[in-house]
Amino acid sequence: MTADDRTARYAYLGPQGTFTEAALLTLPGAANAEHLPYATVPAVLEALRSGEADTAVVALENSVEGSVPTTLDELATGEPLQIVGEVHLPVSFALLVRPGTALDDIKTVASHPIAQPQCRRWLLENVPDAEWRAATSNAEAAQHVADGHYDAALAGSFAAARYGLSVLAEDIHDVADAVTRFVVLHRPCPPPAATGTDKTTVVAFIGEDHPGALLEILTEFSMRGINLTLIQSRPTGAGLGSYLFWMDFEGHVSDARVGEALMGLRRVCADLRFVGSYPRADSVRPEIRRGTHDADFTEAADWLTSIRTGRQS
Repeated sequence: MTADDRTARYAYLGPQGTFTEAALLTLPGAANAEHLPYATVPAVLEALRSGEADTAVVALENSVEGSVPTTLDELATGEPLQIVGEVHLPVSFALLVRPGTALDDIKTVASHPIAQPQCRRWLLENVPDAEWRAATSNAEAAQHVADGHYDAALAGSFAAARYGLSVLAEDIHDVADAVTRFVVLHRPCPPPAATGTDKTTVVAFIGEDHPGALLEILTEFSMRGINLTLIQSRPTGAGLGSYLFWMDFEGHVSDARVGEALMGLRRVCADLRFVGSYPRADSVRPEIRRGTHDADFTEAADWLTSIRTGRQS
């Protein structure tokens, strides 16, 4: 059997019933693929790196709690992987319990650490005496409730039937319309073709700390009219004050303005990691400033060539 003949394998944060699995199921062709649940994000990514999986899906960012540090760190410093797509999934939690459990019976509530802060006020108002317990995923929290280890779990309501639990309350959140951004990953490969509504992700490492170091990086974008959609600093682990910068911005690596910005970053940074160019989940088309269209870069290059060859008119 060749690689083209076998069923595609998708790794994701399990067990079954996580929001990550829900995001995975929105992908074209994923319903008929083999789904491989793993206990942690690093385990998901390692499965992809080792070839156990062909594709991985992990959470990267939440509209309430911000970026997921484990995902950022693994993609910034681990063996390179490449983002080829993203999914925006609306997230609302349900309180799952064993049948017959009432609110007054709840002394422990389990969830993923990203979920608890999104429901902090609701928990305080409805189960003020309950202690929170961390789980590696919200589905694992539901599994622990089913096994009798905890009284309740914050998870997607779709996980209730899978684990034989009841939905005691649903549509739980402190901030309405929360969305989690998931990324679809492959091993390093040619980026998907440009669509005109694309996003690019890179990680920039500053060589030495000095006044204006971050400004040098940002200037490479501003002078080419490129809009950043996310910038996040993370420690490199090399000592206090040593940081890398995770950056998402509008455009595709095949765009002239993006290519020139990447070359500029490569010159001023100690290292630059390309993490991917891929279609935006929201399909927003960037506003391209005058002088930064591909044709503008081509005209400028032709003008320079005419000067260098003595053909200026």
